[in-house]
Amino acid sequence: METLKHFDVIIIGAGAAGMMCAIESGKRGRSVLLLDHAKKIGEKIRISGGGRCNFTNLNTHPSKFISSNKKFMVSALNQYTHNDFIKLVESHNIKFHEKKLGQLFCDNSSQQIIDMLLDECKKANVNLLTDVIIQNISKNETNYSVELIDYIYSSSSIVVATGGLSIPKIGATKFGYDIAKKFDLDVISPSAALVPLTFSNNILDMCKNLTGISQDAIVSYGKTFFKEGMLFTHRGLSGPSILQISSYWKLTNEININLCPDLDVVSYLGNKKKLNSKQDISSVISEIVPKRLALSICNYLNINGKISEIPNKILIVLANFLNSWSLKPTGTEGYRTAEVTLGGVNTNELSSKTMMSKKHEGLFFIGEVVDVTGHLGGYNFQWAWSSGYVAGQYT
Repeated sequence: METLKHFDVIIIGAGAAGMMCAIESGKRGRSVLLLDHAKKIGEKIRISGGGRCNFTNLNTHPSKFISSNKKFMVSALNQYTHNDFIKLVESHNIKFHEKKLGQLFCDNSSQQIIDMLLDECKKANVNLLTDVIIQNISKNETNYSVELIDYIYSSSSIVVATGGLSIPKIGATKFGYDIAKKFDLDVISPSAALVPLTFSNNILDMCKNLTGISQDAIVSYGKTFFKEGMLFTHRGLSGPSILQISSYWKLTNEININLCPDLDVVSYLGNKKKLNSKQDISSVISEIVPKRLALSICNYLNINGKISEIPNKILIVLANFLNSWSLKPTGTEGYRTAEVTLGGVNTNELSSKTMMSKKHEGLFFIGEVVDVTGHLGGYNFQWAWSSGYVAGQYT
Protein backbone atom coordinates (compact mmCIF):
# COMPACT_ATOMS: atom_id res chain seq x y z
CA MET A 1 0.00 0.00 0.00
CA GLU A 2 1.35 3.42 -0.92
CA THR A 3 0.72 7.01 0.09
CA LEU A 4 -1.16 8.35 -2.92
CA LYS A 5 -1.06 12.02 -2.11
CA HIS A 6 -0.53 14.58 0.63
CA PHE A 7 -3.18 17.20 1.35
CA ASP A 8 -3.11 20.16 3.68
CA VAL A 9 -6.47 19.14 5.09
CA ILE A 10 -8.45 15.89 5.15
CA ILE A 11 -12.07 16.20 6.26
CA ILE A 12 -13.97 13.07 7.25
CA GLY A 13 -17.70 13.45 6.65
CA ALA A 14 -19.32 15.36 3.79
CA GLY A 15 -22.40 16.57 5.64
CA ALA A 16 -23.31 20.13 6.53
CA ALA A 17 -20.34 20.83 8.80
CA GLY A 18 -17.83 18.93 6.68
CA MET A 19 -18.74 20.69 3.44
CA MET A 20 -18.70 24.10 5.10
CA CYS A 21 -15.24 23.42 6.53
CA ALA A 22 -14.00 22.17 3.15
CA ILE A 23 -15.26 25.33 1.44
CA GLU A 24 -13.57 27.64 3.93
CA SER A 25 -10.29 25.70 3.94
CA GLY A 26 -10.25 25.63 0.15
CA LYS A 27 -10.97 29.37 -0.08
CA ARG A 28 -7.79 29.94 1.93
CA GLY A 29 -5.79 28.14 -0.73
CA ARG A 30 -5.41 24.93 1.24
CA SER A 31 -5.46 21.61 -0.62
CA VAL A 32 -8.51 19.76 0.72
CA LEU A 33 -9.66 16.15 0.55
CA LEU A 34 -13.26 15.59 1.64
CA LEU A 35 -14.16 11.94 2.36
CA ASP A 36 -17.51 10.30 2.97
CA HIS A 37 -18.54 6.68 3.44
CA ALA A 38 -21.87 7.17 1.65
CA LYS A 39 -22.39 7.05 -2.08
CA LYS A 40 -24.74 10.02 -1.90
CA ILE A 41 -23.72 12.88 0.36
CA GLY A 42 -25.86 15.31 2.34
CA GLU A 43 -28.70 12.90 3.11
CA LYS A 44 -29.50 14.56 6.43
CA ILE A 45 -29.77 17.89 4.63
CA ARG A 46 -31.97 16.32 1.96
CA ILE A 47 -34.54 14.81 4.34
CA SER A 48 -34.65 17.74 6.76
CA GLY A 49 -37.63 20.03 7.04
CA GLY A 50 -39.88 17.68 5.12
CA GLY A 51 -37.52 17.93 2.13
CA ARG A 52 -37.24 21.73 2.28
CA CYS A 53 -34.35 22.01 4.78
CA ASN A 54 -34.83 24.21 7.82
CA PHE A 55 -31.33 25.59 7.23
CA THR A 56 -31.09 28.15 10.07
CA ASN A 57 -33.07 30.20 12.55
CA LEU A 58 -33.39 33.97 12.90
CA ASN A 59 -33.40 33.58 16.68
CA THR A 60 -30.04 31.81 16.90
CA HIS A 61 -28.52 32.38 20.34
CA PRO A 62 -26.34 30.29 22.69
CA SER A 63 -29.39 29.72 24.91
CA LYS A 64 -30.86 27.57 22.13
CA PHE A 65 -28.15 24.95 22.58
CA ILE A 66 -27.43 22.19 25.11
CA SER A 67 -23.85 21.38 26.13
CA SER A 68 -21.86 20.48 29.23
CA ASN A 69 -20.22 23.88 28.64
CA LYS A 70 -22.99 26.42 28.05
CA LYS A 71 -20.57 29.02 26.68
CA PHE A 72 -18.60 26.81 24.30
CA MET A 73 -20.67 27.62 21.21
CA VAL A 74 -20.58 31.40 21.70
CA SER A 75 -17.34 31.98 19.78
CA ALA A 76 -18.31 29.94 16.72
CA LEU A 77 -21.82 31.42 16.54
CA ASN A 78 -20.31 34.91 16.68
CA GLN A 79 -17.66 34.17 14.06
CA TYR A 80 -20.24 32.88 11.58
CA THR A 81 -23.82 33.98 12.22
CA HIS A 82 -27.17 32.95 10.78
CA ASN A 83 -27.06 36.17 8.75
CA ASP A 84 -23.80 35.04 7.16
CA PHE A 85 -25.38 31.80 6.00
CA ILE A 86 -28.48 33.62 4.76
CA LYS A 87 -26.21 35.81 2.60
CA LEU A 88 -24.66 32.67 1.12
CA VAL A 89 -28.12 31.25 0.35
CA GLU A 90 -29.20 34.53 -1.23
CA SER A 91 -26.04 34.68 -3.36
CA HIS A 92 -27.18 31.43 -4.98
CA ASN A 93 -30.66 32.86 -5.62
CA ILE A 94 -32.30 30.24 -3.42
CA LYS A 95 -35.76 31.41 -2.41
CA PHE A 96 -36.76 30.80 1.18
CA HIS A 97 -39.37 31.74 3.76
CA GLU A 98 -39.87 31.96 7.50
CA LYS A 99 -42.31 29.29 8.60
CA LYS A 100 -42.66 30.16 12.30
CA LEU A 101 -40.51 30.98 15.31
CA GLY A 102 -37.68 32.21 13.09
CA GLN A 103 -37.35 28.93 11.17
CA LEU A 104 -36.13 29.43 7.60
CA PHE A 105 -36.98 26.88 4.89
CA CYS A 106 -36.27 26.63 1.17
CA ASP A 107 -39.32 27.48 -0.94
CA ASN A 108 -38.56 24.56 -3.23
CA SER A 109 -36.19 21.77 -2.23
CA SER A 110 -33.44 20.97 0.27
CA GLN A 111 -31.43 19.72 -2.71
CA GLN A 112 -30.78 23.39 -3.45
CA ILE A 113 -28.72 23.66 -0.26
CA ILE A 114 -26.75 20.53 -1.15
CA ASP A 115 -26.13 21.82 -4.69
CA MET A 116 -25.05 25.19 -3.29
CA LEU A 117 -22.50 23.57 -0.99
CA LEU A 118 -21.20 21.32 -3.76
CA ASP A 119 -20.87 24.32 -6.06
CA GLU A 120 -18.93 26.21 -3.40
CA CYS A 121 -16.72 23.14 -2.87
CA LYS A 122 -15.99 23.03 -6.58
CA LYS A 123 -15.09 26.74 -6.65
CA ALA A 124 -12.75 26.16 -3.70
CA ASN A 125 -11.06 23.22 -5.53
CA VAL A 126 -12.12 20.68 -2.92
CA ASN A 127 -11.38 17.06 -3.81
CA LEU A 128 -14.41 14.92 -2.92
CA LEU A 129 -14.31 11.14 -2.59
CA THR A 130 -17.46 9.19 -1.71
CA ASP A 131 -18.19 5.55 -0.92
CA VAL A 132 -14.87 5.18 0.90
CA ILE A 133 -14.05 2.89 3.82
CA ILE A 134 -11.48 4.21 6.26
CA GLN A 135 -9.42 1.40 7.75
CA ASN A 136 -7.28 3.42 10.12
CA ILE A 137 -6.22 6.92 11.15
CA SER A 138 -2.81 7.49 12.69
CA LYS A 139 -0.36 10.26 13.48
CA ASN A 140 3.41 10.60 13.35
CA GLU A 141 5.57 13.54 14.35
CA THR A 142 4.56 15.66 11.37
CA ASN A 143 1.43 14.31 9.71
CA TYR A 144 -1.80 12.38 10.02
CA SER A 145 -2.42 9.35 7.83
CA VAL A 146 -5.81 8.15 6.66
CA GLU A 147 -5.70 4.57 5.45
CA LEU A 148 -8.31 3.41 2.93
CA ILE A 149 -8.53 -0.08 1.43
CA ASP A 150 -6.05 0.62 -1.36
CA TYR A 151 -4.40 3.92 -0.52
CA ILE A 152 -3.07 6.05 2.29
CA TYR A 153 -3.61 9.80 2.26
CA SER A 154 -1.61 12.11 4.52
CA SER A 155 -2.27 15.60 5.82
CA SER A 156 -1.17 18.12 8.41
CA SER A 157 -4.78 18.63 9.56
CA ILE A 158 -7.65 16.20 10.10
CA VAL A 159 -11.23 17.40 10.61
CA VAL A 160 -13.79 14.95 12.00
CA ALA A 161 -17.29 15.87 10.80
CA THR A 162 -18.91 12.46 10.97
CA GLY A 163 -22.13 13.42 12.77
CA GLY A 164 -23.81 11.49 15.55
CA LEU A 165 -25.85 8.30 15.84
CA SER A 166 -29.17 9.72 14.68
CA ILE A 167 -30.99 8.00 11.82
CA PRO A 168 -28.74 4.97 11.11
CA LYS A 169 -30.71 4.13 7.94
CA ILE A 170 -29.04 7.09 6.23
CA GLY A 171 -25.59 6.03 7.40
CA ALA A 172 -25.11 7.37 10.95
CA THR A 173 -22.35 5.56 12.87
CA LYS A 174 -20.19 5.96 15.98
CA PHE A 175 -17.05 6.41 13.87
CA GLY A 176 -16.41 9.98 15.02
CA TYR A 177 -16.53 8.97 18.68
CA ASP A 178 -14.16 6.09 17.95
CA ILE A 179 -11.66 8.51 16.41
CA ALA A 180 -11.89 10.78 19.46
CA LYS A 181 -11.27 7.86 21.82
CA LYS A 182 -8.37 6.64 19.68
CA PHE A 183 -6.68 9.99 20.28
CA ASP A 184 -7.55 9.85 23.99
CA LEU A 185 -10.29 12.49 23.93
CA ASP A 186 -13.19 12.23 26.35
CA VAL A 187 -16.62 11.51 24.86
CA ILE A 188 -19.80 12.31 26.76
CA SER A 189 -22.14 9.33 26.35
CA PRO A 190 -24.45 10.00 23.41
CA SER A 191 -28.22 9.63 23.49
CA ALA A 192 -31.13 10.25 21.13
CA ALA A 193 -32.51 13.80 21.18
CA LEU A 194 -35.33 15.65 19.43
CA VAL A 195 -37.11 12.31 19.41
CA PRO A 196 -40.69 11.06 20.07
CA LEU A 197 -41.43 9.65 23.53
CA THR A 198 -42.93 6.23 24.27
CA PHE A 199 -45.29 5.20 27.07
CA SER A 200 -46.73 2.25 28.97
CA ASN A 201 -49.79 0.43 27.64
CA ASN A 202 -52.53 2.50 29.27
CA ILE A 203 -51.20 5.77 27.84
CA LEU A 204 -50.18 4.08 24.60
CA ASP A 205 -53.73 2.81 24.08
CA MET A 206 -55.02 6.36 24.44
CA CYS A 207 -52.41 7.64 21.98
CA LYS A 208 -53.30 4.95 19.44
CA ASN A 209 -56.95 5.95 19.57
CA LEU A 210 -55.98 9.58 19.06
CA THR A 211 -53.43 9.03 16.27
CA GLY A 212 -53.18 12.06 14.03
CA ILE A 213 -54.59 14.60 16.48
CA SER A 214 -52.41 17.65 16.99
CA GLN A 215 -52.82 20.04 19.90
CA ASP A 216 -50.92 23.16 20.94
CA ALA A 217 -49.50 22.45 24.37
CA ILE A 218 -46.91 23.47 26.91
CA VAL A 219 -44.72 20.46 27.64
CA SER A 220 -42.39 20.85 30.59
CA TYR A 221 -39.71 18.98 32.47
CA GLY A 222 -38.55 20.67 35.63
CA LYS A 223 -38.09 24.35 34.84
CA THR A 224 -37.69 23.75 31.11
CA PHE A 225 -40.78 24.09 28.93
CA PHE A 226 -41.78 24.48 25.30
CA LYS A 227 -45.05 25.81 23.91
CA GLU A 228 -45.56 24.26 20.48
CA GLY A 229 -47.64 21.62 18.77
CA MET A 230 -47.97 18.11 20.19
CA LEU A 231 -48.97 15.09 18.12
CA PHE A 232 -50.58 11.80 19.16
CA THR A 233 -49.20 8.81 17.26
CA HIS A 234 -49.65 5.05 17.32
CA ARG A 235 -46.28 4.78 19.10
CA GLY A 236 -46.75 7.55 21.70
CA LEU A 237 -46.35 11.33 21.62
CA SER A 238 -44.47 13.43 19.11
CA GLY A 239 -44.64 16.91 17.62
CA PRO A 240 -42.35 19.91 18.24
CA SER A 241 -43.04 20.37 21.97
CA ILE A 242 -42.38 16.68 22.70
CA LEU A 243 -39.25 16.57 20.54
CA GLN A 244 -37.91 19.65 22.30
CA ILE A 245 -38.47 18.32 25.81
CA SER A 246 -36.95 14.93 24.89
CA SER A 247 -33.52 16.59 24.81
CA TYR A 248 -33.89 17.44 28.51
CA TRP A 249 -35.99 14.57 29.87
CA LYS A 250 -34.29 11.89 31.99
CA LEU A 251 -35.51 8.28 32.18
CA THR A 252 -37.85 7.34 35.07
CA ASN A 253 -38.96 10.96 35.54
CA GLU A 254 -42.28 12.60 34.68
CA ILE A 255 -43.10 15.30 32.17
CA ASN A 256 -46.01 17.69 32.46
CA ILE A 257 -48.39 18.62 29.64
CA ASN A 258 -50.75 21.60 29.60
CA LEU A 259 -53.26 20.81 26.87
CA CYS A 260 -54.96 24.21 27.24
CA PRO A 261 -52.03 26.61 27.69
CA ASP A 262 -54.09 29.75 27.16
CA LEU A 263 -57.02 28.81 29.39
CA ASP A 264 -57.65 28.36 33.11
CA VAL A 265 -59.84 25.27 32.81
CA VAL A 266 -61.02 25.38 36.45
CA SER A 267 -62.54 28.82 35.88
CA TYR A 268 -63.88 27.79 32.48
CA LEU A 269 -65.72 24.77 33.88
CA GLY A 270 -66.92 26.73 36.90
CA ASN A 271 -68.48 29.38 34.68
CA LYS A 272 -70.09 26.74 32.49
CA LYS A 273 -71.61 25.06 35.53
CA LYS A 274 -72.95 28.36 36.89
CA LEU A 275 -74.93 28.74 33.69
CA ASN A 276 -76.73 25.52 34.72
CA SER A 277 -75.74 24.12 31.37
CA LYS A 278 -77.39 20.89 30.26
CA GLN A 279 -74.38 20.07 28.11
CA ASP A 280 -72.66 16.74 28.49
CA ILE A 281 -69.17 17.22 29.97
CA SER A 282 -67.47 15.78 26.89
CA SER A 283 -69.27 18.35 24.73
CA VAL A 284 -68.08 21.13 27.03
CA ILE A 285 -64.48 19.91 26.79
CA SER A 286 -64.74 19.51 23.01
CA GLU A 287 -65.12 23.29 22.82
CA ILE A 288 -61.51 23.70 23.98
CA VAL A 289 -59.79 20.57 22.61
CA PRO A 290 -60.57 18.33 19.61
CA LYS A 291 -63.71 16.23 20.06
CA ARG A 292 -61.94 12.86 19.96
CA LEU A 293 -59.46 14.06 22.57
CA ALA A 294 -62.27 15.37 24.77
CA LEU A 295 -64.09 12.03 24.65
CA SER A 296 -60.89 10.11 25.30
CA ILE A 297 -59.98 12.20 28.36
CA CYS A 298 -63.45 11.89 29.85
CA ASN A 299 -63.38 8.12 29.32
CA TYR A 300 -59.85 7.87 30.72
CA LEU A 301 -60.90 9.72 33.87
CA ASN A 302 -64.32 8.02 33.95
CA ILE A 303 -66.08 11.39 34.10
CA ASN A 304 -69.41 11.64 32.34
CA GLY A 305 -72.86 13.19 32.53
CA LYS A 306 -74.16 16.75 32.42
CA ILE A 307 -71.75 19.37 33.71
CA SER A 308 -74.46 20.85 35.94
CA GLU A 309 -74.67 17.53 37.81
CA ILE A 310 -70.95 16.83 38.23
CA PRO A 311 -69.47 17.70 41.67
CA ASN A 312 -66.93 20.55 41.70
CA LYS A 313 -64.17 18.32 43.04
CA ILE A 314 -64.58 16.05 40.00
CA LEU A 315 -64.48 19.05 37.65
CA ILE A 316 -61.25 20.15 39.36
CA VAL A 317 -59.73 16.71 38.66
CA LEU A 318 -60.68 17.13 34.98
CA ALA A 319 -59.36 20.70 34.86
CA ASN A 320 -56.07 19.69 36.45
CA PHE A 321 -55.67 16.95 33.88
CA LEU A 322 -56.17 19.40 31.02
CA ASN A 323 -53.90 22.08 32.51
CA SER A 324 -51.35 19.82 34.16
CA TRP A 325 -51.24 16.25 32.88
CA SER A 326 -48.31 14.48 34.53
CA LEU A 327 -47.12 11.29 32.92
CA LYS A 328 -44.01 9.19 32.88
CA PRO A 329 -42.52 8.16 29.52
CA THR A 330 -40.97 4.70 29.35
CA GLY A 331 -38.36 5.82 26.84
CA THR A 332 -37.90 7.27 23.37
CA GLU A 333 -38.09 5.89 19.85
CA GLY A 334 -34.29 6.03 19.82
CA TYR A 335 -31.83 6.92 17.09
CA ARG A 336 -34.11 5.50 14.41
CA THR A 337 -36.26 8.65 14.45
CA ALA A 338 -34.11 11.07 16.49
CA GLU A 339 -33.27 14.26 14.64
CA VAL A 340 -30.00 14.73 16.47
CA THR A 341 -27.65 13.15 19.00
CA LEU A 342 -27.10 14.55 22.49
CA GLY A 343 -23.57 14.32 23.92
CA GLY A 344 -20.41 13.68 21.93
CA VAL A 345 -16.81 14.87 22.06
CA ASN A 346 -16.37 16.73 25.34
CA THR A 347 -16.03 20.46 24.67
CA ASN A 348 -13.34 20.62 27.37
CA GLU A 349 -11.13 18.80 24.87
CA LEU A 350 -11.52 21.48 22.17
CA SER A 351 -10.73 25.14 21.59
CA SER A 352 -13.98 27.07 21.26
CA LYS A 353 -12.20 29.57 19.00
CA THR A 354 -10.81 27.03 16.49
CA MET A 355 -12.53 23.66 17.20
CA MET A 356 -9.08 22.09 17.40
CA SER A 357 -8.13 19.46 19.97
CA LYS A 358 -6.16 20.82 22.90
CA LYS A 359 -4.12 17.60 22.96
CA HIS A 360 -3.35 17.15 19.26
CA GLU A 361 -2.26 19.93 16.94
CA GLY A 362 -4.18 19.77 13.66
CA LEU A 363 -7.02 17.52 14.90
CA PHE A 364 -10.46 19.17 14.71
CA PHE A 365 -14.01 18.07 15.59
CA ILE A 366 -17.06 19.92 14.26
CA GLY A 367 -20.83 19.60 13.95
CA GLU A 368 -22.98 16.99 15.62
CA VAL A 369 -20.08 14.81 16.76
CA VAL A 370 -19.32 17.51 19.35
CA ASP A 371 -21.26 17.86 22.62
CA VAL A 372 -23.35 20.76 21.32
CA THR A 373 -27.02 20.08 20.55
CA GLY A 374 -29.44 22.68 19.26
CA HIS A 375 -33.14 23.04 19.82
CA LEU A 376 -35.55 22.09 17.05
CA GLY A 377 -35.88 24.65 14.28
CA GLY A 378 -32.67 25.00 12.28
CA TYR A 379 -30.29 25.50 15.19
CA ASN A 380 -28.35 22.29 14.60
CA PHE A 381 -27.68 23.26 11.00
CA GLN A 382 -26.48 26.66 12.17
CA TRP A 383 -24.08 24.92 14.55
CA ALA A 384 -22.82 22.86 11.61
CA TRP A 385 -22.26 25.99 9.49
CA SER A 386 -20.64 27.93 12.33
CA SER A 387 -18.35 25.19 13.63
CA GLY A 388 -17.41 24.18 10.08
CA TYR A 389 -16.60 27.77 9.16
CA VAL A 390 -14.42 28.24 12.26
CA ALA A 391 -12.39 25.08 11.71
CA GLY A 392 -11.95 26.10 8.07
CA GLN A 393 -10.14 29.26 9.18
CA TYR A 394 -7.53 27.34 11.16
CA THR A 395 -6.87 24.10 9.28
